[in-house]
Amino acid sequence: MNNRKPSFNRRQWLKTTALRGPGVALAIPLLESASRGAAGAGAAVPQRLAFLYLPNGVNVEQWMPRGEGKDYELGPSLEPLTRHRDKLTFVQGLAHRNGFAGPDGAGDHARATASFLTAARPLKTAGADLRAGISVDQVAAQHLGKRTRFPSLELSCDGVRKSGSCDSGYSCAYQFNLAWRSARQPATPESNPRLVFERLFGRGTGAERKESWKARQQSRRSLLDFVLEESRSFRRELAAVDQHKLDEYLAGVRDIEHRLDRFEQAGVPDAPDLSLPEKPPGVFSEHLRLMGDMLVLAFQTDSTRIATFLLAHDGSNRSFPEVGIGEGHHALSHHRDDADKIAKLAKIDRFYAEQFAAMLSRLDAIEQPDGRSLLDHSTIVYAGGLSDGNRHRHDQLPVAIAGGAGGRLKTGHAISLPGEQPMANLLLTLLDTFGVPAKSFGDSSGPLDQLRT
Repeated sequence: MNNRKPSFNRRQWLKTTALRGPGVALAIPLLESASRGAAGAGAAVPQRLAFLYLPNGVNVEQWMPRGEGKDYELGPSLEPLTRHRDKLTFVQGLAHRNGFAGPDGAGDHARATASFLTAARPLKTAGADLRAGISVDQVAAQHLGKRTRFPSLELSCDGVRKSGSCDSGYSCAYQFNLAWRSARQPATPESNPRLVFERLFGRGTGAERKESWKARQQSRRSLLDFVLEESRSFRRELAAVDQHKLDEYLAGVRDIEHRLDRFEQAGVPDAPDLSLPEKPPGVFSEHLRLMGDMLVLAFQTDSTRIATFLLAHDGSNRSFPEVGIGEGHHALSHHRDDADKIAKLAKIDRFYAEQFAAMLSRLDAIEQPDGRSLLDHSTIVYAGGLSDGNRHRHDQLPVAIAGGAGGRLKTGHAISLPGEQPMANLLLTLLDTFGVPAKSFGDSSGPLDQLRT
């Protein structure tokens, strides 16, 4: 086996950031022997930032950690995250005051989603005169997006809704979009993992990508078949350890292709509250995991460093037959202290935690050139815009942060903030951590030094 470590020059590296074929550009992960020549010895591994949104609040007693500092214990509904405990930090005491009802009255679900990353109060309208605020991910993308193929990636497991009234006179756009490019323009997320896959690995014009996809479907060939010769040539230039990493990566891409094929054969599920894309998966957990895998692939290949993922919109009334729950999530969240409904909410919280844990495991299994994992070089915020869905509380928000930004943020801690602090303080802290200049954000009052190492 060839263990030599060739030195790539910059031009060679730029040519091999993707393996190319007809209608295909298969981005490759950051590899030690390739990146050494491109960026120089000891170059910093890029950091990634993602936000995952939990809808409808949580069973607060079962979700929140027990204790503070390093000696904390995970809440019972988050037990699936046990193996990642030391790479998680929980922050208690954050609130979105712009989510609470005011003169604009009802509409807590719309405000919860719209204010989550903007820290702004959305204008109550069902028309085209939308107004919220630029979201923190898009602020980061404006500064960091030029370094990657895509400035940011917006994902969802809901259908796309840009208009119409969804919550007490608020436009559906507020509930179905996390990311906002400006105060008036949401960044529409993609909910079909096949289309995300083709976006990440397609090449050429839209017609060329479509023709490539059609050819692969008709011949039942893999995307990898279209870059076979180039991948073999590129592999020969790598050190043995990177050859192994490349093989693992290509095997993972092929596995996702197979899962996408099964997903597209599943038919349309019974989910009347969603406007679903063509050929969505029949099982919600598989939809969540495929979209999570798309996010991991985008980070692994450095296709983007900024992502948002709407697990479901606030107010979603999806049922969860996979865990034996036939009632809708939103209906259960208004439990009126019914013990049975509260217990079912904890099961839904656990279901989401299982999907989150699977994504973290994928990130943690991908080694970076400095020996640490992709998770170590990421910051994944897993949180929601409501705590107690029964009373529509926008304070004491459920907030977990995984990864630690390459050592810049604390991990393995439960932090209880003094008093109530704006969620915008966390968002401002993240901008600073990622080197994005900002003196304030939304209704922030200052960064959270408690999170820093």
